[in-house]
Amino acid sequence: MAGPEANSNGDDGVLLRLPPVRGIGAGRVITGLVLAVLLPPGIEIMVTVLGFRNFAMIMLLQLAVAVAVAAIGGLWPAVVAAVLGSFLLNYFSADPVGSLSIADPTTLFTLVVFLAVACGVALAVGLASRRAQEAARSGAEATALSELALRILSSDGSLESFLEKVRGNLGMEAVTLLGSPLQGAAGTPPEWRVLAGAGPNPPVTHAAADHAAVVDPHYTLLLRGGPLSAHQQRMLAAFGAFVVAVRDRQQLVESRRDNVRLAEGNKMRTSILRAVSHDLRTPLAGIKLAVSSLRQEDVNFPPDVERELLETIEEYADRLDHLVDNLLDMSRITADAVNPLLTGIVWAQVLPQALRGVSKERLRNELPPNLPPVHADAGMLERVVANIVENAVKYAPDSDVVLTARAGEGITLGDRPASELRIIDHGRGVGHREVVDIFQPFQRFGDSPSPSPSPGGGISAGGGIGLGLAVAKGFSEAMGGRLAAEPTPGGGLTMVVTLPLWTGDAQ
Repeated sequence: MAGPEANSNGDDGVLLRLPPVRGIGAGRVITGLVLAVLLPPGIEIMVTVLGFRNFAMIMLLQLAVAVAVAAIGGLWPAVVAAVLGSFLLNYFSADPVGSLSIADPTTLFTLVVFLAVACGVALAVGLASRRAQEAARSGAEATALSELALRILSSDGSLESFLEKVRGNLGMEAVTLLGSPLQGAAGTPPEWRVLAGAGPNPPVTHAAADHAAVVDPHYTLLLRGGPLSAHQQRMLAAFGAFVVAVRDRQQLVESRRDNVRLAEGNKMRTSILRAVSHDLRTPLAGIKLAVSSLRQEDVNFPPDVERELLETIEEYADRLDHLVDNLLDMSRITADAVNPLLTGIVWAQVLPQALRGVSKERLRNELPPNLPPVHADAGMLERVVANIVENAVKYAPDSDVVLTARAGEGITLGDRPASELRIIDHGRGVGHREVVDIFQPFQRFGDSPSPSPSPGGGISAGGGIGLGLAVAKGFSEAMGGRLAAEPTPGGGLTMVVTLPLWTGDAQ
């Protein structure tokens, strides 16, 4: 098991090392003891050779030796240096020289003060060294925890990745996070839920764990591995705060995601209600008016008028069918329930069905022959083209709609070769700021009016509930492609459908 300088596994497998912390080790203590034995006699030999007999100065030199030894070896070497120095001062420098007796009581007092000061300095230096060591270790722990916090914040935020870092830092075999206890029946202990684990066979009960750390009343960490040092226990307490932060972060993200979903759902429901109450009721009113007219027994309509009323019923029914299809498709797109059946499709294959009901006089098919097939779902691609063409015909009533396509020439989707279909009109166009809005559901460019019955029973220009382009974009992206809008040179709007080329793979 890792010691106090345990490491944590980083995201790339590199261990996160604590900064080195060095105190007074055995080597420094031995060095201090050697100096404590050699330096005091060396001082006495030096002053004897030089003939220097100033007792006060020699005592200061011995005190300096004791301080130096304390700085190197700590308390006990400094005490040895102080005792030996005081003994040598008494024997070689205090009168009478060459004897342990002291003639002057003041000299005895001075020696006692010297010994006390030397030992006091040694004690202070040793204590300062220990404090420095503790401060260095605390700084190392803070640095390690800071780096771990940054890695957690920059990671995917999952509990599993967090627990893996906890396991690596503490050198444990496995770690488990238990969630809020579920209250059992009366007289039975509460049951904890396993929220996440890391390592092989993580413990799921307190009995199977070697260590248990209660983070707060709602979370407990179970650990399996060797004993925890005091340093690791402090880090475990810090990890407890992290686990609450990670869990709260997860719940906040989930809550925000749920709120966004609810907001989108409310917007969708409101828009559908608005569409049902207005855009769907208008064609229903036209159908009812035409049927009521035909059912009048006292009125004989000429054949051409009767035919026009029947055409009105059929046209309104088709429009209702188209609106309902768009509503259903939009609900599938927003619910991520679109599952395309992708195969090789040539652009020209979907045009007959997609352009059904559109006046041939308004369309110009300029697709080149022998284009390679694209990776698409035939039904979805048909809806994409139909919705775009319908939108072009609606908003460019005085313009032809041109369809052209091309492949190669640097057209790609990511790293895949692609082909694009261009649907071009020369209407009033769309401003740069409005390009994004036209693909939003229930957005109608220029607040286009809904269809209304004409006096003759026909359908007036405009209409729709603003879902055509949103559905087209959703289906294009579901097939792995994209739909974009760009201005037509000379005025108008060009819609570009880009899909990857078919490679024969069943993807």
